[in-house]
Amino acid sequence: MTGTVNIFEIRCGSGHAIGVLELNNASSLNALTLTMLRTIQQQLLHWQHDENIVSVMIQAVGEKAFCSGADIRALYYAIENDPALTAVEQVTTPTVDDYIHRANNDNSYLAKPFLIDYFTIEYSCDYLIHSYPKPIIAWGNGLVMGGGLGLFIGASHRVVTPSASLAMPEMNIGLYPDVGATWFLNQLPAGIGLFLGLTGADVNASDALDLAMADHLIVDKDRERLIKQLKHYPWQNVAENQISAVITEILTEIAIDSERQRPPSQMIPYFPQIQAACVAPTLEIVYQQINAIDGLGCWLEKAKQTLANGSPLSAHICFQQMQQYQQASLVECFKMELSLSVRCGLVGEFKEGVRARLIDKDAQPQWLYKTISTVDIRLVDSLFMPLWQQQANPLTDLM
Repeated sequence: MTGTVNIFEIRCGSGHAIGVLELNNASSLNALTLTMLRTIQQQLLHWQHDENIVSVMIQAVGEKAFCSGADIRALYYAIENDPALTAVEQVTTPTVDDYIHRANNDNSYLAKPFLIDYFTIEYSCDYLIHSYPKPIIAWGNGLVMGGGLGLFIGASHRVVTPSASLAMPEMNIGLYPDVGATWFLNQLPAGIGLFLGLTGADVNASDALDLAMADHLIVDKDRERLIKQLKHYPWQNVAENQISAVITEILTEIAIDSERQRPPSQMIPYFPQIQAACVAPTLEIVYQQINAIDGLGCWLEKAKQTLANGSPLSAHICFQQMQQYQQASLVECFKMELSLSVRCGLVGEFKEGVRARLIDKDAQPQWLYKTISTVDIRLVDSLFMPLWQQQANPLTDLM
């Protein structure tokens, strides 16, 4: 995949500039290659110390997607072509101990280093956006999924267009909601984060605003209007600690004219039922109660379908994320997710999910476990075990 990030600066009349990062991988719905992530990280680090840069804007080429997620094909091929992993997959009737051994494979010289490298850079980028000292405007048009939501959710000023569709669909590919979702899904009202994680349900622009996953709804054509106002604003008269408030004011004013384009809510009509279904002591009860939610319509049916067809192992991981990390800090969540993501790549479930959904496209993944009731919780617990001693975690330097 040959994605790039276009970097440019919009010069302002005041002598300042707006830094722009434009995801340019439209043929793959702007999926994030490792090179793209490195570029984003390096440029953000550079701009944060540039006194002329007032704010940063993250946008994307094309109308279909802000970003569909990680470059999961590259991750798949690294796993597929690793002899150390291929060898352990030859066991005819593997036991839970075999699965745990896979997730702890120290002989992986191809997949494991690549998984560590990719997720380290991705999560570092995401955290940098969450903690950035200057305002970041994220322009979320079309699909904002997985790794794309990881970039979007931490921005100080999150704009959705009427076409926006936010989702964490990792259940479909045998992964789990990562990119800080352990933290940001737990910030949502009780039960909602678990529902989004288990069902991969898409959140449209209206629901994103109501759930505070986005801040402003603006039609796509008004992006130029925003840029024009940013260009001509007298930034020389604005104190550094007031820049964010000025940008909020500009966005709020522009958003007034887009209000009539706000799409009908999809989730909010089911909000009480979703909360009641997902606040439960066991995953099995949650499944039963989600399936019992009464209502017609494609959105709810699609959510139930993903719940039925997604990875049972992923479901248990998601349930544990939402149950055991409610009080964890963002940094703690990223550090935990780094170990968890690498182990999920090694154990085989992710590889099988990508094969079925994107490579062979037979839509028939052979999950490690057929149902949630047959998942051995020892494997789930082992996947959450840290890969490193505390200070050796590659994300230890996150501030």
